[in-house]
Amino acid sequence: MAPGSRRKGKKGGKQEKKKNAAVLRRDVAKADGEGLKQRLLELEQELERDDKQDIYEATCQHDIQQAQEEREQVLGEKDETISTLQGKIDALQTAYEEILHGSLDRVLSKLAAIQRCWEEEATALHLEHKEKLREFGLNPLEF
Repeated sequence: MAPGSRRKGKKGGKQEKKKNAAVLRRDVAKADGEGLKQRLLELEQELERDDKQDIYEATCQHDIQQAQEEREQVLGEKDETISTLQGKIDALQTAYEEILHGSLDRVLSKLAAIQRCWEEEATALHLEHKEKLREFGLNPLEF
């Protein structure tokens, strides 16, 4: 072999090595690019999930706050209603007490009047029976 032809072979081998290195670099770059694309896609999906989670949490917090406000409003209305009803109950209780006391006073005055009548009748009957006993000559104190 001629010395020049060896060189061509060596040059051809070096060029091929350079060509292989370039292809290898391109493949690595392409693989890195695909890996980066995949990683970017994963990060975007993760960010989207995080965004959805943040939106969900904000919505939940808003719903909770709204529910608490509604609860406080309902409790306030309930307390107001209870207070109003308690006032009505107190007024009715006072009215019923007045009616009851008035009725009892009237009953007592009627009983007192009836008692006087009964006592008068009882005294009259007692005197009548006492007189009848005396008419028969009996001592009314012995009976």
